[in-house]
Amino acid sequence: MENITAESSSFPQDFLEYLPENPIKEPLKHGWILMNQQYTKFQIATWGSLIVHEFVYFAACLPAFLFQFFPFMRRFKIQADKPETADKQWKCLKLILFNHFCIQLPLIAGTYVFTEWFGIPYGWDEMPSWYNLALRVFGCAVVEDTWHYFLHYALHDGRIYKHIHKIHHHFQAPFGLTAEYAHPLETLILGFGFFLGILIFANHLVLLWAWVTIRLFETIDVHSGYDVPYLNILHLVPFYAGSRFHDFHHKNFNGNYSSTFKWWDIIFGTDSQYKEYQAKLKAEQKKLK
Repeated sequence: MENITAESSSFPQDFLEYLPENPIKEPLKHGWILMNQQYTKFQIATWGSLIVHEFVYFAACLPAFLFQFFPFMRRFKIQADKPETADKQWKCLKLILFNHFCIQLPLIAGTYVFTEWFGIPYGWDEMPSWYNLALRVFGCAVVEDTWHYFLHYALHDGRIYKHIHKIHHHFQAPFGLTAEYAHPLETLILGFGFFLGILIFANHLVLLWAWVTIRLFETIDVHSGYDVPYLNILHLVPFYAGSRFHDFHHKNFNGNYSSTFKWWDIIFGTDSQYKEYQAKLKAEQKKLK
C-alpha cells in the first residue's frame, strides 16, 4: 500500500534532525521483536488487537468510574442531578461485552487478512517514526470524524432513529462505558469510519494499535460525563469537542453530531442549540454574581 505520508516528502531532511527521538523506542524494541518471534502474524493481528482494545477501553473508563465514589469530584459532573447507578452500569456492561466479542471480534479477526492483502508490515525495522505515526493517526481522526458526523446525522432521521440509534441514547447522562453502548448495526455503520482511515493511511500494524488507542480515549472522554479542567490534554487539540459538547448531544438529542472535532457542526450550524444553551448558562451565572 502506498505510503501516503512518506517521511521523506512530509518533512525536509534538515528539519528532521531537530525533532526529538521517540522516548519509548528502545524500551519498546525488545518487546516488539520478541512478540514477532514468539507469535504468528495471525495471533498478533487478532488476539493482540483484541487485547489492546479491551485493555485500553476499560483502562480509559476507569478514572470516570472511580470519580463517582469521591464526593469532591461531583463538582465536575456535567449532569450532576443524574448520577451513575449500579443497575445502569451493569446493563451497559452486558451490551458492551456482547458488542465487543460478538460484533467487534469477528471484525478484528479480519485484521490479518487486511494486513496480508495490502502488505502491511509487522517488523521492527519497518516501524515508522513517531511523527510519521502521529500524522497518520491525525489523518485517521479527520476521516473518522467526517464519516461519523454525516452518518450520525443520518441516524437521527426520525424514520430510522427508533430502530437503531435510540439504543445509544438510552442513557441521557452518559458515563464512560456508554461510549460503545449501541445497536449492533450502529456499531458497524459508525465503526466503518474507524477502518476507513486505516485503509488510507496504514503503513504498519502499529498504526492500528495507536489509532484504536487514541480513538478509544477520545470517545470515552466525551462520554465520561465529567469535565475536569487542566488535566485533560485532549483539550490542547484545536477544535476538540470534549465532554461538555457531546454530553449536550445526549441531553438534547439533537445537534453536536461530531465525534472528535467541532468543525462540521460549526460549518453546518448544528451546534446552534448548544451555543444558545451555553449563552443562557453564562447569563444565569452573571445574575448570581
